[in-house]
Amino acid sequence: MTRIIALVDGSVYSESVCDHAAFLATRSEAEILLLHVIGRRTARPEDLSGSIGLGARTKLMRELAELDEKQARLALKRGRAILEDGKARLHRAGVARVGTVLRHGDLVEELTALEKDADLVVIGKRGEATDFARLHLGSNLERVVRASARPVLVAARAFRPVSDFLVAFDGGQTIVGALEWIAGNPVFRGSGCRLLMVGSDTPETREAIEGAAALLRGAGFDVACQIEAGQPERVICEQARTHGIDLLVMGAYGHSRIRSLIIGSTTTALVQSCQLPVMLFR
Repeated sequence: MTRIIALVDGSVYSESVCDHAAFLATRSEAEILLLHVIGRRTARPEDLSGSIGLGARTKLMRELAELDEKQARLALKRGRAILEDGKARLHRAGVARVGTVLRHGDLVEELTALEKDADLVVIGKRGEATDFARLHLGSNLERVVRASARPVLVAARAFRPVSDFLVAFDGGQTIVGALEWIAGNPVFRGSGCRLLMVGSDTPETREAIEGAAALLRGAGFDVACQIEAGQPERVICEQARTHGIDLLVMGAYGHSRIRSLIIGSTTTALVQSCQLPVMLFR
């Protein structure tokens, strides 16, 4: 892995995004590119000048324009401060190579333009404007995961080093590709791995999960396999808690109940209820 893009927005999750990115970068000697995007202006609010005289109306419009300009300057200063704070945090964590990018526009469009030279994207589970009381996910999370061609690590609010990770295994090509990615990267070497398949324990499912385990064992991982019946959301979260899991790995799209991820059903429930970072693969 050579480059990680970390998306920071100034929310409480920005520090966690930096910490997760630093953990991965220091284990792979990767560069981190911090990206902050200032959103496009929203439409001007309803005209409040009413039927006041032309002179007063012109003065009001001029004041509104000056206010817009002032807000734009403040957003720019704030964006630079967010990036500088993130860069300092990464340096303190031992990351030698840190770049910063400040953009105006749409987050997904800017990320798409940059990620062709990256291996991984890190984003916070919730953003600055999220309703924390209701556990709403960040408004950009779904858009980023759907649009990104790279694996996306969704950072939890608090960071902890990854000692054990759980893979929600369904036998599909997406999750097999995820296992190949893990096997070929040094970031999780030395971590314990648990493969969990939700469904019936049949000779076919047992053969599939044991084949996946063999792939990781060949790369030096200590792997445990498990097949459990039940609802994927409940079983995965319960097993993650039971075994002290630090990271959940799953595929982002597909046709089965686990692979129908992201944002809508199984994935939303898992990202919301499992208080863990989640690495999503397409």
